[in-house]
Amino acid sequence: MERTVKVRVRKGVLEPLEELNLEEGKEILVTLIELPEEDRFEKAMGGWKDTIDCEALLKDIYESRRLSAGRPEVAL
Repeated sequence: MERTVKVRVRKGVLEPLEELNLEEGKEILVTLIELPEEDRFEKAMGGWKDTIDCEALLKDIYESRRLSAGRPEVAL
């Protein structure tokens, strides 16, 4: 049987990210292929799409800046 399983390395130990279903004591051959860092970033792209109203966010930011601009400076 051959399959690909993602793992995470913690303190030098490989931790599978999914169930392996291997019998105890079974010997297997492991091939390591390091995933590029940008892969994680690319997977996250678009995750926030359509969850935030950008126009309303910008309006809120500028409104809060306008309100804080009218406060008197604190003299030290």
